[in-house]
Amino acid sequence: MTGWARLDSIYAGRWDKYFPKPVKIPVLSFMEKDLEGVSHWYDLQKGQYIQGLIAKEGNERRVYVVTIEPELEDAHIHSRWPRIVQKGERSRIHQFNM
Repeated sequence: MTGWARLDSIYAGRWDKYFPKPVKIPVLSFMEKDLEGVSHWYDLQKGQYIQGLIAKEGNERRVYVVTIEPELEDAHIHSRWPRIVQKGERSRIHQFNM
């Protein structure tokens, strides 16, 4: 069981009680479905990752995909979009950057 974590909610501190840690999720591509249920595939380039968040509650840990607002050209696909980060970007928990 997992899901999404909006970046603005992370910055607002809503995830603090779960001791969030940023991670890079290595994938070759991802898929989003539009409002009509049509699948749209997006390839990542070498050195790109989907940003994830590890949330901890007790002994349980889950990974959530960090999402942002989509670019204008993708806004018709979905209201949230996976945050793509580059290899070499540094993690800073307080600012949740990668």
